[in-house]
Amino acid sequence: MKLAMICTERLPVPPLRGGAIQIFMNGVAPYLAAKHALTIYCIDDPELPDRETVHGVRYIRVPREDYELQVAKQLALEEVPYDLIHVCNRPKHLLLYKHAMPSSRFVVSLHNEMFKEAKISRQIGELAIQIADGIMTVSDYIGRTITDRLPSAKPKISTVYSGIDLDIYRPIWDANVQPLRSALRQQFGVDHNKVVLFVGRLSKVKGPDVLIQAMEQVIHKHSDAVLVIVGSRWFSDDRMDEYTLKLRHLAEALGENRVVFTNFVAPSQIPEHFLLGDLFVCCSQWEEPLARVHYEAMGAGLPIVTTRRGGNPEIFDHMVNGIVIDDFTNPQAFAEAINYLFDHAEEASRLAQAGRATAEANYGFQHVAQRLEQLYEQAISSS
Repeated sequence: MKLAMICTERLPVPPLRGGAIQIFMNGVAPYLAAKHALTIYCIDDPELPDRETVHGVRYIRVPREDYELQVAKQLALEEVPYDLIHVCNRPKHLLLYKHAMPSSRFVVSLHNEMFKEAKISRQIGELAIQIADGIMTVSDYIGRTITDRLPSAKPKISTVYSGIDLDIYRPIWDANVQPLRSALRQQFGVDHNKVVLFVGRLSKVKGPDVLIQAMEQVIHKHSDAVLVIVGSRWFSDDRMDEYTLKLRHLAEALGENRVVFTNFVAPSQIPEHFLLGDLFVCCSQWEEPLARVHYEAMGAGLPIVTTRRGGNPEIFDHMVNGIVIDDFTNPQAFAEAINYLFDHAEEASRLAQAGRATAEANYGFQHVAQRLEQLYEQAISSS
């Protein structure tokens, strides 16, 4: 199959600057390229050439300005059309790409609520659905946000959960990672602590302020507990804003060294930073599509606390491979879950091992690529 994947105009592939979509594409690319002729389109970057082929994947990088037009021009230059073009998270661009390569089949993947009224008109949305031969969503929740507004999409929608590189994300009990885990915990001054880990953007929708408030009750019961917050306000951006300043003030109120901020961590270093934790908390306050940090924490073998928001709970069975919180705005709910895991080490270990087993069975990038291939084959064979 001659296959193309078109990234968004936000960040490049490989994911030098981060980005869930870019990590997703980069993760499945080796598996797809092993069977198909794969080309990835993305924005240019000063650290990457505009054209290159790496490990069988051809990359075409174009300027961010008028990105979709630039990509369409490149499609039109192809001597042989693609059998299938996978457009990531930009359904309204399907019309332009279909015009540039009318004989190709198209799949659009939805990683966010891209069919809501603020993003796309009903008329363009219906046209995009007609053009798409398949619609991939990263969670059932995202699928519902489409069909609630545009029911005609339902027959074309398939959920394809994302994943991780299981060789890069190793569980904290793996003997091979113990030296790195120990060194990292010493580096951040938490080698003798019980570490609650948060990884993500420092924005209100992600809820780190709620988690910092929860730590007051955790510390009262477990005096050696600390919270490590990995991330910055935006990709590659450590500048402070009103909200991040609020987080610092909340942290200072807990006492010295109770909350450790790592600031921005390069995407390539994220897997090792999961080794800092003894447990992981996703405290999302918004209807999350399905945060990829869940897959990463599973891979790292951390017991997980998450919120029943958006697609987050879809890959968890409460008290089977994680703890799912309903009262997500309440710091006490998080404190109770964290204290429970610290108080019940055997139960925490069981949840962690169940999470790792779930990832190994379902959420390696090889599994994601297989599910994508099935979707592509259905799209190509559809009438």
